[in-house]
Amino acid sequence: MKRSLLLVLAISIIAVVLANVLDPRGYAARVVCLVLLAATLGQCWNIVGGLANQISLGHAAFFGIGAYSSTVLQVMWGISPWLGILVGMVFAMLAALLLSLPTMRLKGPYFALATLAFGEACRILATSMSSVTGGPQGISVPFVGDSWAMMQFRGAGNYIYLFVGLFIIVSGVFAYLAYGRMGYLLRAVRENEEAAEVSGVNTLKVKLMGALISAALTAATGTLFAQFTFFFDPESVFSVAHISIRAALIAIVGGVGTLAGPIIGALIVVPLEEFLIGYFSNNAAGIAPFIFGVALVAIVVLRPRGLVSIFQPRRGKQRTEADGSANALATARQSAAGKS
Repeated sequence: MKRSLLLVLAISIIAVVLANVLDPRGYAARVVCLVLLAATLGQCWNIVGGLANQISLGHAAFFGIGAYSSTVLQVMWGISPWLGILVGMVFAMLAALLLSLPTMRLKGPYFALATLAFGEACRILATSMSSVTGGPQGISVPFVGDSWAMMQFRGAGNYIYLFVGLFIIVSGVFAYLAYGRMGYLLRAVRENEEAAEVSGVNTLKVKLMGALISAALTAATGTLFAQFTFFFDPESVFSVAHISIRAALIAIVGGVGTLAGPIIGALIVVPLEEFLIGYFSNNAAGIAPFIFGVALVAIVVLRPRGLVSIFQPRRGKQRTEADGSANALATARQSAAGKS
């Protein structure tokens, strides 16, 4: 845990230093923002996908809700995104509650398909509500100049501070959940849901709490993305491939269920993708996605537990996993007994 928290601190400090060194309107500053955005989004997914093993493909719905909520409020009534971000988080939690009630009993691919369908439904709804969302033509964030109050700047450099702040908050929430009582309950559900229920754990409540927290933080990330890009449409913020699968990919490449996993995943995936696109943009542009895909497959095959496993001791790994599962169930029993 200490090493992971030190990694969060180190990444945050390095990003702030780069914000003061790099050209605020340069490409490098934009890449730093994209890395922080990817790490934050992957950490949001990691709450349900890593701790509770609920493989969600619908996080694009919450991301899009956050983006549209703050932007529509700003366009129609001039409300600051600092308030809009809170509205988006509330709407995302309501959407997560609407999704969770009929799907929490589903497992594996059935749950994944249900969340995928929900995300697609949100995309279609946003496309059809042209009077509010701008429909397929998209919506633009009104630019008022450099303004902390309106969360917008002319260059990407100043956005680094905002992304660092959200990155620290989301990482802190994940650490609190992962290493606290809630984390033991989520891991107990992940390891053996039936055994957790027999131990007295309200598994539906535990999974619902994780889903609501993950949805709210994902919506906050969507709001910051909207302010960063100034323009988006339903295809970009409700995209299964660009948002939902990417969030899962970042966590899986780095290591699901760990604080450091999405951070390492973002540090590898985003720069690699940007380099390949830039290098092959003029010559053989179509080969960049192919090389990127082959690299990701190689990482997953060689390191099925994620790149974070490189820094973990090999000896006693299986015993540690077994002890972790047993401790999670034991803590779950103690928590249930304490309540009764």
